[in-house]
Parts: sequence; C-alpha cells; structure tokens
Amino acid sequence: MAHIEPQQRQPNGQVRIVRVPDDRAGQRLDNFLAAQLKGAPRSLIYKIVRSGQVRVNGGRAKADTRLEAGDEVRIPPVRLSESGDKGAPAKGLLAAIETSIVYEDARLLAINKPSGVASHGGSGIGFGAIETLRALRPRESLELVHRLDRDTSGLLVIAKKRSALSELQALMREEGDDGSRPALRKRYLALLAGRMPDGVMTVDAPLHVGLRQGGERHVQVHAQGKPSLSHFRVLERRGGHSYCEVRIETGRTHQIRVHAQHIGHPVAGDDKYGDAEVNKRLREQIGLKRLFLHAASLEFALDGGRAEYALHAPLASELLEALERLG
Repeated sequence: MAHIEPQQRQPNGQVRIVRVPDDRAGQRLDNFLAAQLKGAPRSLIYKIVRSGQVRVNGGRAKADTRLEAGDEVRIPPVRLSESGDKGAPAKGLLAAIETSIVYEDARLLAINKPSGVASHGGSGIGFGAIETLRALRPRESLELVHRLDRDTSGLLVIAKKRSALSELQALMREEGDDGSRPALRKRYLALLAGRMPDGVMTVDAPLHVGLRQGGERHVQVHAQGKPSLSHFRVLERRGGHSYCEVRIETGRTHQIRVHAQHIGHPVAGDDKYGDAEVNKRLREQIGLKRLFLHAASLEFALDGGRAEYALHAPLASELLEALERLG
C-alpha cells in the first residue's frame, strides 16, 4: 500500500478518512495524528481524541491505541495557525542537541537528552528534541522510538528507518506484562530521599494516569491501573539519601517517580511527586535545581535477536556535581 504523506493543514470544514498504510501498523494513534496534522500541538491532538472527534473504524479510541494496517481513521477539521512555520530552534538548543549524540548507525540515533528539553514539542513547547534533530538533519526521516519526561535527562532513541521503529515498537509492546524478562532492558540512576534498605526493593504497583484541570497528567497507584514493575537498588548513601540504580520492566508514564513516592522515598528534586522540604534543603545545600533522574542505559536486540544493542548515556554533569557535594 502506498505511503500517505503527512499533510501540512486540512481544508477548513472537511473531515478526512485516512486508511492506515502497512508501514504504520503498530503505531500509536496520537503519533499517527501528529504526522497527519503537521504543526498541531499535542494538547490539541489529545483534545480531539478525548472528545471523540477522532474515530478508528467508526468507534472511539484512546490516544495510546495501536493501529493496524487497513484501519480507517476519521480526522476532523482542525484549524492550525496560519504561521505553520514556528521559525527555527534557538542556536543554543541546536548546539546542545547536536553535541548530545552518543550513538549512531544506519538505522538508529541516540542522544543524551538534557534535563529541561521535552522529547517533542506541544503544549506551549515550540521545539523538543525530535523537532530540533529534524532541523539539524532536514533530509533524514527521524521518528521518536520512546519518550522521556521533560525533566529527566539521559538516553533517548530515535529511529532513522521505519523498519527499526516498527521492530522497537513491537519490543515495547512485549514489556514485562506477563512476568517474562523485558525485551528492552532499561536502567536509570536516581537520588531518592532518605535511607533506602539494602538489597533490591521491587515495587509491583499498578499505575493509573489521570488528568487534572488544564490537561496536566497526574499518575497514582491505583488498583485499576496498568501493571507496573520497578526494581530499586542502593548504590551509595550520600548525606542521608540514597543514590540508586532503577531497572523498570514496564514503561508507564512517570513510573519511577510515582513508585518512589509510593515507597516513601521520592526522587530528589521532583516538584510533582516529591517532598517539598527535602527539595528545598537540597537546593540550598548542594544546588540541586532539577529532578535527579537519569536514563543511563537501554539494551535490546533487533533483527529477531541477531543485532544486539547496549546504549549508554553518561550521568549529567550537574548531577555528578550534586552527588560530590553531598559527600
């Protein structure tokens, strides 16, 4: 089936029915819509999905619905800003992303994403990591494989070929829900408030994503949430706090942050799920002004297991300095 090129904008008042091509099978609905509605903010995409204006094969669907080849997606008329050109990313952002590349081959590219940079634009953010990379490499086809929270630094993987994206998305769908070893092995580094016990603490607590007024996502442990599994292991104790390795077997929104809060040891510098008093003390004592959470490594295999990858992103310099000041 022919590839459907994303359109810059829709004719006013016209509903489109788009058939999902073979090479988009497995893609999330929100990502498919982002390609079709070039320039539309993510907040608008989520709004038209939640309101039921987007339909898949005639029925309502969620933003994280995985599409199948041949599905028919109803896309409502959307009024985009006439200045579809948002200009270009700032020179500082272009330089920061260009120097953050830690791995590249013919099908994948990985960056060590700085804290404060969103994975993608939207919701008031003009340019995220993926838009900046596309500005740096306008002739290449680049697609996000996964996302990191804006405040989390570390490894972010981008596919240069559609085949690599499809295979990695298939591996992500296998993630740990059945108790088997996850197809993607994710390792994070985090500073948790207080003294964690020795050994590995496994947190098996379902997570539910809710929306607060204004569309802000808030995640909590809830019996009706999705299965979520995290393993915390203390590497060092510094200044009464715990520097930990975290391995996750599922990739839920804000998973590490909410699981850490759930066990009474929130991530240092977390202004959403953390301890405000601890955060204030760490800001004053060691100058920690950001979330102390870093995606350190990702291991997986492509080509049916024949091509193994072990990607690494070194700890951000401001986190290393904060650790040293803790003593």
